Amino acid sequence: MQSLNEKFLSSLLFSKEQLGTLKRLGEYQGMQLLFAKQTPETLESLRHIALIESSESSTRIEGNVTPRERVKALVKEESKPQNRSEQEVAGYRDVLSLIHREGTYMPFAVDTILKMHKLLYGYMPEEGGKYKTTNNEIREYNPDGTLLRVRFKAVPAAETPAAMEDLVSSYSKAIGTMDVEPLIVIPLTILDFLCIHPFRDGNGRIARLLTLLLLYHCDYNVGRYVSLERITEQAKTEYYAALKASSDFWHEGKHDVHPWLNYFWGMLLKAYHELEEGVRGMGTGRGTKSEQVRAAVLKRFVPFSLSEIEDDCPLVSHDMVRAVLKKMKEEGLIRPEGHGRGAKWVVNRTTVAK
Repeated sequence: MQSLNEKFLSSLLFSKEQLGTLKRLGEYQGMQLLFAKQTPETLESLRHIALIESSESSTRIEGNVTPRERVKALVKEESKPQNRSEQEVAGYRDVLSLIHREGTYMPFAVDTILKMHKLLYGYMPEEGGKYKTTNNEIREYNPDGTLLRVRFKAVPAAETPAAMEDLVSSYSKAIGTMDVEPLIVIPLTILDFLCIHPFRDGNGRIARLLTLLLLYHCDYNVGRYVSLERITEQAKTEYYAALKASSDFWHEGKHDVHPWLNYFWGMLLKAYHELEEGVRGMGTGRGTKSEQVRAAVLKRFVPFSLSEIEDDCPLVSHDMVRAVLKKMKEEGLIRPEGHGRGAKWVVNRTTVAK
């Protein structure tokens, strides 16, 4: 594949800043092992939160919005999906659960990818697990729904099976016999997958799930406890800008992968930082729990309820959550929206940014 070609990989040069980032991520990898030994109960609470956030954010990136209460019910398998958006949530939940449970033993292989896509479409009327049969394009649309531009033309349908076989074998060679740093190989594999765009639909969701799977293979387990999908959603503009910048001239093998690598590593750094803060925030003492509530609030980009913050902070009392929200309101960081049982809170982004 274009980004995993031996000649292409050997030509890559990295700045001191980029090498420093890779070193920092390696240090975080060691820290996660320490957390697993010292705070298993805290990590279990974070895992539960991440599962809900990942199922919610990944489908929302694609433009499908499902209320948080319904996402929670679907993730806990307390309810069956009732519409297309909920079918997508349930399918994503199933693949995500499979990776969390068996990811270490799931090989990066064509059969694995097809199985994941089939499971993703398990609740939908159309069948998953099959490559596209017609050529597809990555398009951008105006707010009124009209076509703005064609951003990228993917690998033709007739060439897709061979391209996917090449992707898998190139990954194995790069990570194995070439012994290239995994945190270089993994994002480049995801970039090539997105450029192949092997399915008619669901490519973005499968790419995010493959990211988690490949990180698991290399013992970067932060995605188990912090939702990488939520972080991607919060930086969606940067995500698409990096993908666009690094996919230009991809077909010719003359693309610049650094924008994508920088985005990917930045996403991982943010996830590990959140993991560190989450472990500390769920420690003992009123101050740390208060910080946990504030962090849970400030990461919200859509209106939220008190009960949602309680779900994110299972070790914090109801009274403390209410007290922190009141304090944040007084500071101008949040404002109420609506009244009664359906009331929500909204983060004042302009105030937070000051």
